Amino acid sequence: MTEEIIKYIEELCNTPSPTGYTKRAEAYLMEEFKKMGYTPYQNHKGNVIVPIKEGEGDGLLLSAHVDTLGLMVRSIKGNGRLRVTTLGGFPLSYTEQENVTIITREGKEYTGTVRINEPAVHGSSDPKDATRDDLHMEVVIDAITNSAEDTEKLGISAGDFIALDPRFMRTNGYIKSRHLDDKASAGVLMGLAKAIKDENIEVNRPLYLMFTIYEEVGHGASSGHPAGITDMVAVDMGVVYDDLKTDETKVSICAKDSSGPYNYDLTNDLIKIAKANDIDYAIDIYPFYASDASAAVASSNDYRHALVGAGVAASHGYERTHEDGIKGLYNLLKVYITE
Repeated sequence: MTEEIIKYIEELCNTPSPTGYTKRAEAYLMEEFKKMGYTPYQNHKGNVIVPIKEGEGDGLLLSAHVDTLGLMVRSIKGNGRLRVTTLGGFPLSYTEQENVTIITREGKEYTGTVRINEPAVHGSSDPKDATRDDLHMEVVIDAITNSAEDTEKLGISAGDFIALDPRFMRTNGYIKSRHLDDKASAGVLMGLAKAIKDENIEVNRPLYLMFTIYEEVGHGASSGHPAGITDMVAVDMGVVYDDLKTDETKVSICAKDSSGPYNYDLTNDLIKIAKANDIDYAIDIYPFYASDASAAVASSNDYRHALVGAGVAASHGYERTHEDGIKGLYNLLKVYITE
């Protein structure tokens, strides 16, 4: 199943879905789950919901998000280049020298590159000294355009979405790509759903999967849930940081993030499963983080909530995880839904 999961992760990472423009990822999910034999549907917001086992009461909701960080055109500069605004929370410096795709409201696409305004080291000291912000960085379009009028004639305007190239790579057990937050977890949930069908796995309670599309801006799972849910586990990235115990090979179980502590009993249940099944895990605190589960319980959903994920390094940049972390997360969730 690991190979199947990594295939899903790669396909998701290569499907542009900056938050606010996730239609391609939504369509991909709908198609793949129909191929598996499920009946997915979308709520008004656009989240993809997959009933795995329907029934009365005590339902479990597993969520992952498929919206990613990205950029949007803020304005067209006099030289024809683009001033941008960020989609989601990350330093703009994380995009320096990245290739991008500009997607216009009419569906046209242009490639380009994010760079500082004066990037030539042979011309000035700017590459070393320049501030990395939206005033000093820009997108250069791969088209001959030397004025705002030239760029406007291409059909580009303020409000157009800009997707960052993922640069997916698999090497020596590691998976490197932008947007592993949270397409790694989305791939795990897809693999879990496929295994349930292929292996006739008996699920122990009503179970639904939800793939949200506005998590990076805080309201992905705030509404439009299936009925009968009592527990929700957000399956998102685990934070790799100096004083935390998680690394890319482990499953991270979050005890608390910036939204507060997660449900004591539900979190303990996941910890017990990890211990009993020799799953390499760590319990950690995420100081700058909030999940779809925290958004859900803040929106009057009466749930127990928890947060788990494979360790992902360099969050919101060019991220990295490991097959062992992916396998561990899959095994944890598989045991949890069948015990």
